[in-house]
Amino acid sequence: MIPLLLGAAVLIVFGAFSAPLSRRGVTSAMAFVLAGTVLAAALGGSPTLESHAVERVTELALVFLLFTDAARLDLGILRRTLGWPGRLLLIGLPLTLVLGFGAGLLLFPELPLASVFLLSAMLCSTDAALGQRVVEDTAVPGRVRQALTVESGLNDGIAVPFFLVSLDISLATLDGSVPSAVVDAIAEQIGWGLLAGVGVGGAGGYLLRAAAGRIETQWRQPFTLAVALGAYAAAGSLGGSVFIAAFVGGMAFRLSSRAGNIDTTSFTAEVGSVLAAATWMIFGAVAVLTAVPHITWQVVAYAVLSLTVVRMLPVAVALAGSGVRWQTQVFMGWFGPRGLASVVFGLLAFEGGIPAATTLLTTVVVTVGLSVFAHGLSAKPLVAAYHRWSEANPGK
Repeated sequence: MIPLLLGAAVLIVFGAFSAPLSRRGVTSAMAFVLAGTVLAAALGGSPTLESHAVERVTELALVFLLFTDAARLDLGILRRTLGWPGRLLLIGLPLTLVLGFGAGLLLFPELPLASVFLLSAMLCSTDAALGQRVVEDTAVPGRVRQALTVESGLNDGIAVPFFLVSLDISLATLDGSVPSAVVDAIAEQIGWGLLAGVGVGGAGGYLLRAAAGRIETQWRQPFTLAVALGAYAAAGSLGGSVFIAAFVGGMAFRLSSRAGNIDTTSFTAEVGSVLAAATWMIFGAVAVLTAVPHITWQVVAYAVLSLTVVRMLPVAVALAGSGVRWQTQVFMGWFGPRGLASVVFGLLAFEGGIPAATTLLTTVVVTVGLSVFAHGLSAKPLVAAYHRWSEANPGK
């Protein structure tokens, strides 16, 4: 009960001072990671937690936030600007995987090729939760916010097949050839994820609209939470990507209910934020303290490259020829934080007992930890600077 009590105390204190902290650029993720690390160190070391339970909490946090982001998308803008997220997902994401693999080969030449690619797969997707401050800020042009939201909503699920195949190769459990395994995994993860998201999200939204005159006000918010949870459970049962199901489910819910605004999604977003806070505190208390003794210059170098060159160069290549100015390319390239999805992948890899687990997981922890603070502290000043530029250069 002591960790639970301390966690509640931190949540209460942060909530009480959240406005002034936010004005100073302190995000909830930063506060909870730091609080978890300090409390665990003060209590004499990392607490022992069941990794499967932590994995579920982390998954649900990301699922609820993805569903909410998708349900609040301006679908009119999205229909007119599908080119940007399409380029980021179909060109940028594969290039990120390749560059991450190349950086791993240079910095970790002693690791098996499958382990290096596994590391790249764990860190190639961006995080909707850590990027919320940017994508919810109206000072950022709508087209940029929509592109980053769609990218972070879908790239987690697209990365899953590559992660699973490289994990199987690392564990020597892959059946058949690598290309066929990748194709099968993509078909299963994306196909069942799309089916679960469209089915549950669409049906839930239609039912909410049809029952508008019969559903009591206090049940509208829990109803939406149950739809998000249903999409998650359906995708998990079918073997599909729960992240794709959550994001697509949110869009289907928005379309069929015609009410994907804050009146129907605020509770789902708040639950996701609380679960994310718990995840970040656990991350600080367990992962950070466990990783510190194993940090090397190669680990730090990979983390820095992962958040800069490995992310920003593919974004620039993906948007080349689309008329996007370099200032927008740099802004979108920088705001590709690594977070909850990478934590989930790391937990799955840890449970599998991968070779070179210490090096891989330490690198994931350092990259995610660096992202929490680098992207959190830079969000406010860079959004302000980009807003001034976009106001002076409309349409660019």
